[in-house]
Amino acid sequence: MVVRERFQEDLKELQSKLIDLGHMADEALTRSLEALETKNVELALKIMDEDAKADSLEEDINDFAILLIAKQQPVAIDLRRIIVAIKIATDIERIADFGVNIAKSAIRIGNEPLIKPIEHIRQMHKLTSDMLRMSIEAFNDEDIAKAKQVAEMDDQVDSLYGQTIQDLLKLNQTNPEQIGQITQLSFVCRYLERAADHTTNIAENIFYLVKGKRYDLNG
Repeated sequence: MVVRERFQEDLKELQSKLIDLGHMADEALTRSLEALETKNVELALKIMDEDAKADSLEEDINDFAILLIAKQQPVAIDLRRIIVAIKIATDIERIADFGVNIAKSAIRIGNEPLIKPIEHIRQMHKLTSDMLRMSIEAFNDEDIAKAKQVAEMDDQVDSLYGQTIQDLLKLNQTNPEQIGQITQLSFVCRYLERAADHTTNIAENIFYLVKGKRYDLNG
């Protein structure tokens, strides 16, 4: 295999590793919300235990990317592709961490009946999960239209976040004895809102990859 073909195969492997990491992060978010709703402490603990796999894969991606730069000395678009992969891996790993944080909140709430239906939290999760999946697809396809759509969806998450926090603050006024659970549910909202922000970071990096310049998609 000639050098250029080998390099292209390596780039595909790098993309594959990123997709795997994205799946891990998405699963962590989804299963942590399930643990919260079903009060499944064992599931929450399992999510925490499995976070090491995401950490390890992120390190593997970084090492692989750095090795590619050292061996191939890529220029222009190929160099941007590798640098962006490193940045995206960091954002995805942080999203996986937020899944772990939600699992910890599920454990702290324990068997307490939830003070209110968490429909808005479910909606935030669904949007964030969709954004993560779409951002990985946009990276794989170098699709800035899809990346822009991801950034636009972040506004919906922000709106749900603001509305849910206001609802929880009102509940705190009428149910001060539930301050512990209300605090944890507020944290869960914050973790999902931050996870969505990290998908927007991914979208911005896709614009950089394709266009060669930075765009602020949060503005």
